[in-house]
Amino acid sequence: MATGCATGATFTAVPDGTGRIRVGTCGFPEARRRLYRDLDAVEVQQTFYHPPGPETVRRWRKEAPEDFAFSLKAWQLITHPPSSPTYRRLKRPLDDAEKALCGGFRLNDLTRRAWDATAHLADLLRAVAVVCQTPASFRPTAENLERMRRFFTAVPRGDWKIVFEPRGGDWTVTILAPLLDELGLVHGVDPFLASPLSRDWHYFRLHGRPAYHYHYRYSEVDLAALKRKLPGEGTVMVMFNNGAMARDARRFKALLSAPG
Repeated sequence: MATGCATGATFTAVPDGTGRIRVGTCGFPEARRRLYRDLDAVEVQQTFYHPPGPETVRRWRKEAPEDFAFSLKAWQLITHPPSSPTYRRLKRPLDDAEKALCGGFRLNDLTRRAWDATAHLADLLRAVAVVCQTPASFRPTAENLERMRRFFTAVPRGDWKIVFEPRGGDWTVTILAPLLDELGLVHGVDPFLASPLSRDWHYFRLHGRPAYHYHYRYSEVDLAALKRKLPGEGTVMVMFNNGAMARDARRFKALLSAPG
């Protein structure tokens, strides 16, 4: 695994229609040059399955406009159990001893190295955020909350936000809001599922309707409703994660730029 930590990277604000809203896709659904030309951001997905080499992300950063925003998903070894089907995309299978160390924000040498690899690529990309998305099986038990506290207290941070997107109805506002404040995390949320809990920096992930219906295409009514859900202040990342993500992101960006 590659290792590394924060290097004090800086990022130039995106001068889009509102000056504070960045619209993008979760992944590269089409040619990168088209995304760089038409949108404001991409959330890199490869880093979740198995981090690409540093030379790859250096190329992405170099070929993108200076004001283009990157975020990336944290390596699945940190967040997901080894029973997850996504582990099939690891380049090197884990042995049984390694599998016992993975997922649920367990803090050990393996997950530290996984975090360092993620953080190093975030620095090379001059990323605005690292996204830690957990499966529905990761519930807010006392043990899991304590694991999160130990993990995020111990690992290094860079000049990027850490976004936490839990899944499942057990993550109530009364549990999640104080945890985000305590650990300095940004609420990653599908705004059609719940209201954002962060105050001045927001991260929306659009998973289709109903949520996780990835083949869904957002209607004009949906996009108008999404526009109304945007917080009135602060930076807002609006990241589409559905099959028509590039198309819908372009349509939403056009809606934001329309008069009135």
